[in-house]
Amino acid sequence: MATLNAAMSASASALAVQRTRIEVAVSNMANAESTKGANGQPYRRRNVLLAPEPVASFDATLGGMQATGVQVTGITEDQTPFKRRYDPGHPDADPDGFVSMPNIDAPEEMVDMMGAARAYQANLAAIGMIRDLVNKSLELGK
Repeated sequence: MATLNAAMSASASALAVQRTRIEVAVSNMANAESTKGANGQPYRRRNVLLAPEPVASFDATLGGMQATGVQVTGITEDQTPFKRRYDPGHPDADPDGFVSMPNIDAPEEMVDMMGAARAYQANLAAIGMIRDLVNKSLELGK
């Protein structure tokens, strides 16, 4: 039973990570046109940093393997240069008429959101399969 709990914990950690990835991608999309933030600069794209996280030890008969989940270790700002768009009538335009725009690529954000959503669904399915396995095992014991 410890191995099933470890597998569920690993999938649960992935659910939390995928939710964070979706939230960051949505924030990036929402700010794709934000030319001036609190610091006076355009919004910078944010990235989620991930790392493996040991969850629990499997049964010793399996050679002491561990379940490995995942965790968010931080959210960083992408330091690629801002995009420049010619718009002399914009209030944030420089003397040459160019506006610094956030370094966000909408199609890339959509792909990130779709990937995170699919990974979330896959981990939900894994948890459902483990739950079904436990239920069937309990039925056999009757």
